Amino acid sequence: MWFDKSKEEVIKELSVDTINGITSEEAAKRKEKYGANELTEKKGKSKLRLFFEQLNDPLIYILLVAAAISGILGETADAVIIAFVVVLNAVIGMVQESKAEKALEALKKLATPKAIVKRDGELKEIPSEDVVPGDIIVLDAGRYVPCDIRLIETANLKVEESALTGESVPVEKDAELILDSNGTALGDQKNMAFMSTLATYGRGSGVAVSTGMDTEIGKIAKMLENQEEDLTPLQKKLAELGKMLGIAALGICAVMFLVAIIQKRDVFEMFLTAISLAVAAIPEGLPAIVTIVLAMGVQKMIKKNAIVRKLPAVETLGAVNVICSDKTGTLTQNKMTVTRFYADNYLGNINTLKIDNPIHRLLLENLVLCNDATYSEDSKTGDPTEIALLEAGFKYNLIKADLDKKRTRVNEIPFESDRKLMTTVNEYDDKYYVMTKGATDNLIKLCNKAYINGEIVPITEEIKENITKASIAMSNDALRVLGAAFKTTESKDIEIDSLEKDLVFIGLVGMIDPPREEVKDSIAECKKSGIKTIMITGDHKNTAFAIAKELGIAEEESQAVFGAEIDKISDEELAKKVDNLRVFARVSPEHKVRIVKAFKANGNIVSMTGDGVNDAPSLKMADIGVAMGVTGTDVAKGASDMILTDDNFSTIVSAIKEGRNVFNNIKKSIVFLLSCNIGEILSLFFAILFGWPSPLKPVHLLWVNLITDSLPALSLGADPGDPDVMKEKPRDPNASLFAGGTGAFLILNGLLIGFLTLVAFVVGIKVYTGSTTLFPLVPKDIPEAAVTHAQTMAFVVLSVSQLFHALNLRHPSKSIFQVGVFTNKYLIGSILIGIFLQDVVITVPFFRNVFEVFDLLPRDWFLVGILSIVPLVVNEIAKIFIRARNK
Repeated sequence: MWFDKSKEEVIKELSVDTINGITSEEAAKRKEKYGANELTEKKGKSKLRLFFEQLNDPLIYILLVAAAISGILGETADAVIIAFVVVLNAVIGMVQESKAEKALEALKKLATPKAIVKRDGELKEIPSEDVVPGDIIVLDAGRYVPCDIRLIETANLKVEESALTGESVPVEKDAELILDSNGTALGDQKNMAFMSTLATYGRGSGVAVSTGMDTEIGKIAKMLENQEEDLTPLQKKLAELGKMLGIAALGICAVMFLVAIIQKRDVFEMFLTAISLAVAAIPEGLPAIVTIVLAMGVQKMIKKNAIVRKLPAVETLGAVNVICSDKTGTLTQNKMTVTRFYADNYLGNINTLKIDNPIHRLLLENLVLCNDATYSEDSKTGDPTEIALLEAGFKYNLIKADLDKKRTRVNEIPFESDRKLMTTVNEYDDKYYVMTKGATDNLIKLCNKAYINGEIVPITEEIKENITKASIAMSNDALRVLGAAFKTTESKDIEIDSLEKDLVFIGLVGMIDPPREEVKDSIAECKKSGIKTIMITGDHKNTAFAIAKELGIAEEESQAVFGAEIDKISDEELAKKVDNLRVFARVSPEHKVRIVKAFKANGNIVSMTGDGVNDAPSLKMADIGVAMGVTGTDVAKGASDMILTDDNFSTIVSAIKEGRNVFNNIKKSIVFLLSCNIGEILSLFFAILFGWPSPLKPVHLLWVNLITDSLPALSLGADPGDPDVMKEKPRDPNASLFAGGTGAFLILNGLLIGFLTLVAFVVGIKVYTGSTTLFPLVPKDIPEAAVTHAQTMAFVVLSVSQLFHALNLRHPSKSIFQVGVFTNKYLIGSILIGIFLQDVVITVPFFRNVFEVFDLLPRDWFLVGILSIVPLVVNEIAKIFIRARNK
C-alpha cells in the first residue's frame, strides 16, 4: 500500500529524483522488469470451440446417439432430420455467444493514449504503455490518469472517480495526507490518483507506483478474467431433464428386451421397436424450441429498452429475487442538484424560492456569479457542484452568460481546498458586490451581519444558531451544504486581504445527486413481487442511507453497513448477515463481488446493476449483470448479461416480468412436448406388452415429434404474458420443472393421449378385419392392409389430439375462453397448419407411400376427430374443479 506512506518515503523507495525524473535507460530497465503499462487478457474462444460447447449437453448426446443408431439401421431420413436439429441448435447458440466477452477489451480502451512525465530532466509526452513505476507524472484539468499514482504535489486538484469508486462528485486530492493502512476505502485514498480516472480541476504531480495489471483497474481485469461461468436455473433443469430422459430411454430398451424374451419374439424386431420407443421418449425439437423461445424473448425485450447479450439470461431474470443496484447513475441521476435552500429565516424546497424576494434573488445571484462553470441548455462544463448551482439559477431565468455581462467580474480569489471558499468582485451599477461562497463553518466565521427581512442586521447568537440548525437539518438528509455571503464596496480597488472580512450572511443551499423519479414505484412493485432491492455504492453511508430511505429500500440505519466493516468478517459470517442488510456504503469492487457471492450462497438468484468500471466484476459474478447503456462504461457493458438502453431502473422490473413470462412459456413448451411423448411411449409400450402389432411406425413418431409437436410448442413460446405474473413470488430456482402439480398434469394427459391412440388403433383393427368379438381386442394373423389402416387412425389421433392438447397449456387454471381462444393467433395457426399437414401426409400419394399410411374414409375422419378433441374437453372440465378449489 502506498497511501499510508509519506511522499518522501515513496520517493526514496522507488529511487526517484523529483526534479529530473528517471533516465531513459532506467525507464527501459523498469519496463523490462514490470512490463508494459497495459492490461493483458486471456485468449478468447474460437468459433469452433463455441460451436462444440453448444453440443455439451446430455439431451444433445442422446439425440446424436439416436441419429447414429438410425443411420446404422438404414433409417437415413430419421438420422438426417435429427442431425439437422442438433446442428441448427448449436449454430443459434454459437452466434449469440460469439458476441459476448468484450469486457477486458473495453478495459484496454480505457488506458489513456498519452502521459506527461519527467524524464532526463525535461517534460516529455509519451505513450501511456511506456509509463513505468517511478515515473514522475504531471496532471492538469482534462487529463486522464495513466496509472496508479502517489501524489507528491497538488494545487486544488480534483479527480472524477465515479466510474472506479462510485463517488458521485470529483474528489479533492491532497498530496500531504498520510492515511491509515487499515480500513481506508478506495474512495477515501485522497493522496492517490488511479488509472483511467479524470482530473477535472486544478493540477498536480505524483510518482507512478503501479502500472498495468497491478493497478486498481488491473485488479478488476483479473477478477473478470478469473470468474467462472455458472449455469442458469433453466440450463440446470434441462441438464437434469436430459439425464432423466436418457435413463428413461435405456430403461425402455431394457424392458422391451425382457418382454421379447418372455414373449419369445424376434429379438432383432424388438430391438427396432425399442429404438422406436427410445426415439419416442426424447423430444427431438426441444433444444431448438427452447433456444428459439429465448430468442423471441430477446426480441420482445429490445422493444422494452433491454438488450440481452446471452440467451439464457432471459429465463434467469424470471427467477431473480434480489436486485443489487449501484446508487450513482442507476438509482440516482448522477447529476448534483440543488434541492433545498435557507434564506430570510426560511428553510424549504428550492421550488418554493421566490425570485421577487430580494434576499432569495441575491442568494441565487451570488451562486451564479461566484462560479467558474458554464451552463446552457446545450452544454455544461466545470465542477458538478458549480454546474448544479448554475442550473438552480437557470430555472429562475438567472443565466450565467447574461449575468456575467450585466454584473462584470473585476476581481476574484479562486477556490482553495484549505480555505474551502471562493470570492469574486462584481460591478453592480454604481457599487461593487463582493460575493463569497463556501463551506458553512468557514463562511460563518467571516460574517458579522446577516440579511434578514429586507434589512442588514448584526449577527446574534440566535441567528447563528438558526443558521447552524438549518445546516444540520440539510446535512442529516445527506445534502451537501454551501453558504453564501456578500458585502458592498464603493471601489473595485479593494485590498485582496480584506475581501473576505466583515461579510453579510445571505443563506444556504443544499444539494444531492437525487433519486430517479420513476425508481420509487419500481422498487415498491419489486417488494410486492417478493424481490429485495439492495443498494451497493462507493458513496458515504449517510448519503447512501438517505437515498435508500427515500426510495423505500431501507427503513432503519442498522440496515446500512460500511465496506470497512465487511473486511472484518469472513464470507460465512457475511452470508449469515446479508439477508438483513439493505445498504452497503463505501465499498470497493472486491466488496461488491463478496456481497453478490453472499446473497448467492443463501440460494438467491441475484441481479446486479451498475454503470462503472468498479461494477464490472460484480456484474459478471451475479446471475444477471445489468449495465446502463447511456452512462455505462464499455467495461460494465462487456461484463453484463443485459444492457438497459434508457438507463432506467424501472426497465429492470419490466425485464423481470418478461423473464417470468418467458420461463412460463418455455415450461409450457416442455410440458406439452413431454406429455405428448408420454402418450407415444404408453401407446407403443402397452401394444407391445399385449402382443399386438406396433400401432405406430418410427417415421410416424419422428413426424409427430419434429413437425406436429414443434409448431404448437413454438407457438406456446410466443404466448402473450400473464398480466398477473408479477403478483406471484419469484419461483424457487431449485424447484423441479414438474413441481406444483405439473408432473401429475403431464402424466395424466400423457395417459389420456396414449389411451386414445390405442382406442383408435383397436377400432381400426376391428373395423378393417370385420371382427365383432370383444376379446381378444386385437386378433392374431391380421392382414397387413388392416394393420396399416389401424396405424393410420392411431397416427392421426396421436397427432391431432396433441394439437388440441396445446390449448390446455395456455393456463393451469383459467379456461381457454377466459384466456381468450384467439389471443395467441400463432397457436391457432399452428393447429390449423398441423391438421392440414396431417391431411396432406394421408391424402397425397407420394407422402402416403413415404409414411406407409392409408387414405382414411369419411367415417374414419369422424371417429378420429371425436377422439382427438377429448383431451381439450376433459381438461376444461378439470379446470372448473381447480378454480373452485382455489377459491
